[in-house]
Amino acid sequence: MFDSVLVANRGEIAVRVIRALRSLGIRSVAVYSDADADALHVRLADEAVRIGPAAARDSYLSIEKIVQAAVSTGAQAIHPGYGFLAENTAFAAACEAAGVVFVGPPASAIDAMGDKIRAKLTVSAAGVPVVPGRTRAGMSDDELVEAADEIGFPVLLKPSAGGGGKGMRLVHEEALLREAIESARREARGSFGDDTLLIERFITNPRHIEIQVLADSHGNVIHLGERECSLQRRHQKIIEEAPSPFLTPEVREAMGSAAVDAAKSCGYVGAGTVEFIVDGTTGDYFFMEMNTRLQVEHPVTEMVTGVDLVEWQLRVASGEVLDVSVELSGHSVEARVYAEDPARGFLPTGGRVLALREPTSVRVDSGLYEGLVVGSDYDPMLAKVIAHGRTREEALRRLDHALGQMVLLGVTTNIPFLRALLRDEDVRSGALDTGLVERKLDSLTSAEIPDDVYVAAGLERSLDPRGEDPWDQLSGWRVGEHAWTTWRINDVDVRVRGDEVVVGAGEPVRARARREGADLLVGSRRYAIARDGDVLWLGHDGASWALTEAEFLVGASGSGAAASGGPVKSPMPGTVLVVRAQQGDEVTAGQALFVVEAMKMEHTVTAPVDGVLAEVNVQAGQQVALDQVLALVVSHEE
Repeated sequence: MFDSVLVANRGEIAVRVIRALRSLGIRSVAVYSDADADALHVRLADEAVRIGPAAARDSYLSIEKIVQAAVSTGAQAIHPGYGFLAENTAFAAACEAAGVVFVGPPASAIDAMGDKIRAKLTVSAAGVPVVPGRTRAGMSDDELVEAADEIGFPVLLKPSAGGGGKGMRLVHEEALLREAIESARREARGSFGDDTLLIERFITNPRHIEIQVLADSHGNVIHLGERECSLQRRHQKIIEEAPSPFLTPEVREAMGSAAVDAAKSCGYVGAGTVEFIVDGTTGDYFFMEMNTRLQVEHPVTEMVTGVDLVEWQLRVASGEVLDVSVELSGHSVEARVYAEDPARGFLPTGGRVLALREPTSVRVDSGLYEGLVVGSDYDPMLAKVIAHGRTREEALRRLDHALGQMVLLGVTTNIPFLRALLRDEDVRSGALDTGLVERKLDSLTSAEIPDDVYVAAGLERSLDPRGEDPWDQLSGWRVGEHAWTTWRINDVDVRVRGDEVVVGAGEPVRARARREGADLLVGSRRYAIARDGDVLWLGHDGASWALTEAEFLVGASGSGAAASGGPVKSPMPGTVLVVRAQQGDEVTAGQALFVVEAMKMEHTVTAPVDGVLAEVNVQAGQQVALDQVLALVVSHEE
């Protein structure tokens, strides 16, 4: 076994690997960019090396810098985690050239499986069924259009390189195909440095089921059962579980054998995942791709098999013979916690973690800590919450409860959306497919702030201490009784008098409030509280709300009027990739004006009204903040 291993990643996966190294008595070396100088993985490692500025291309994607960090610190091996350089052939080859062991498959296997076109040809030759489509390398836009006509709509465009749903586009009609090709190529080029696309028939009623494989350098290959990953949005997985509620033992064994054949076809070594698309109606399954690395969702397999996949990655990489007995026990479900706002189309968010409490009743893989600044430089996933139960119903219930216990203030997350999804009837029954989330999105997301939250905010303000002098209090104190005070919170008037609260034009609500440590108790409800300037954060049952306050208003009677005009704002902090219009242009409502990218996600910003583009305040390549005004559209009616 190795004495020292460098972890070439960041966030929760770096923390996960470092903790595994610690349990094995192996010295850990972390790498970090300027943005991660105080990150949790840096704090936990035995040694840490700076590798560059925040931009991933200059730090975590720099093969030279990472290999040099390993050599200079005496690390015998490099664990790549997932993402970044984990599936990079040149990186694996550079490790070998430097005399450092790459904890992963041989470069030849990464090369064969990393290109989806070659992968399909390779496994097809081994007898593994593949999705019908056209997988020729170097296809032009015209050839992709021609292939779509042959295959028939709907079709799925997929980058030949990379994974994680980046650059994938589902196209239902020919009129939208060329625009989708352009967008897919741009995202693939930005994410993987390769804009080669392939095209496949889109399987209706599809389920996404993957098989975990493990192989050693002595020719032994096994599978550790499957994971159901059908709950996804825009091809990005959200909730995963093991085993699948759909597969029978017979189909599990058949798919497992196909996955083993796929791994053997490329001389695979280490932990990998063979992904299948399964027709939920017929049960037919087709090879999609092989991920030549550890998967984000690997914990659910560990929970039901008792096998530590990271430990066995290290053992196999050090030359040990695979000696694993696999028996599935119970059920496990994982939810990915993202810095994103489901109510705003799942746009990435950011901010400073002001308060954090992670559940202790389940497994949490996390890189979070209080004070962490979540920026737009990297993927928005913050943590994974994983629950295990004797049955699927028990595992789902435990996961929902654990998410409700989580407190994360300062950064808007998808936790309420995850809880709504876990409670959906189809999810509970196991009637899953990859389109379920999109179909039910409206019922799973909400931008409304409950009146109870405004009540809690108003009472919190009335408890705000300003010294012993009653004239300094904010509670509306006067001789004989309390007086009404009015607070403008998120453009809603909240009137407070003692334990009475009126929200907007609603009826008075009576609720007693008191502080208990860092929390606020309002009746039987407990709210976590944190402040960031004039923003009050409240958290309850896993949800959080950012409330912008004004000082109390004398005689205020209602909510503020909506602003008029047509400012075009950035929906997220990020980088302007494309500017599609110029100052003075006539524009129509819904016309694409800008493409903004953050955390590997593109978003098209459109004109809010018909009119003239009076101002354009940004250019391509410029960094922008959340809600920064990109342009101004003057309506024809003004």
